[in-house]
Amino acid sequence: MYITMIDGPDLASHLSHLRSLIEARLNFDSQLSHDCPRQLLDSIRYSLLAPGKRIRPCLAMLACEACGGDPKDALPAASALEMIHCYSLIHDDLPAMDDDDLRRGRPTNHIQFNEATAILAGDGLLTLAFESLAKEISDPQVAVACIADLASAAGAEGMVGGQQADLEAEDAAHISLEELEAIHRRKTGRLLTAPLLMGGRLAGANGETLNNLKIYGESVGLAFQIADDLLDVVGDSSKMGKNVQKDADHGKSTYPALLGVEESRKRANLLIEQACEAIANFGERGNHLAALAKYIVERDH
Repeated sequence: MYITMIDGPDLASHLSHLRSLIEARLNFDSQLSHDCPRQLLDSIRYSLLAPGKRIRPCLAMLACEACGGDPKDALPAASALEMIHCYSLIHDDLPAMDDDDLRRGRPTNHIQFNEATAILAGDGLLTLAFESLAKEISDPQVAVACIADLASAAGAEGMVGGQQADLEAEDAAHISLEELEAIHRRKTGRLLTAPLLMGGRLAGANGETLNNLKIYGESVGLAFQIADDLLDVVGDSSKMGKNVQKDADHGKSTYPALLGVEESRKRANLLIEQACEAIANFGERGNHLAALAKYIVERDH
């Protein structure tokens, strides 16, 4: 599940280093006390520590680095972001949502344990994310700002709202491109923009820099969703570690269904160009972010 197509000679090794730091942090942050029942803890760690690309945590650390900070300073944000992402996947896989039985090449959480435990594991990860931010970011103003960024991105006007809108759009007779993008700006884009803002804040970035990071994140977020939609049509389930063709099976509105495969690819590439333009004034410090953006539309899993 790791990045294999990289634009830039040292990005692969750099991301490998960042991921090793992230994995260690996730392992540490999920070592809970005996007050957490054993099955719940096992369920939390089963999904949180499963192999993954860790794109959201890496974005936070790369943003911090691009703004002149130490990427290790973004580890609390990186961990919290992955917890939120992981909780959303656990809940998305439930029978009431996408009803999936495979995630990251393994049985989904509710298959491995049971539905009730999976729901509670997601709830536990959601709240643990904010506890970690509150405890681990030493500057109170930065901590509050990061908590607000993540809560806004993940909540009823962000990821959760986007998921509801996506469910409501299933089997819709017609949905416009504008409506589809509005769904995915919330469902996917907001949680890919938050890492940029959080990483920038932890590096002490000014308002203009944060705005450039926001534009980058919004553009990458939509491109990421388009790439996901395309992979569901043309991807290989053995590489992706999850079932494909499920969007069509559920009657979901997607970019390929609305625009076609080739036009969807063109749109994704245009969005990546916009993302790279937004961080052009970062100079060499933005090279890793630019390379990661390009990978997002080139990946095959």
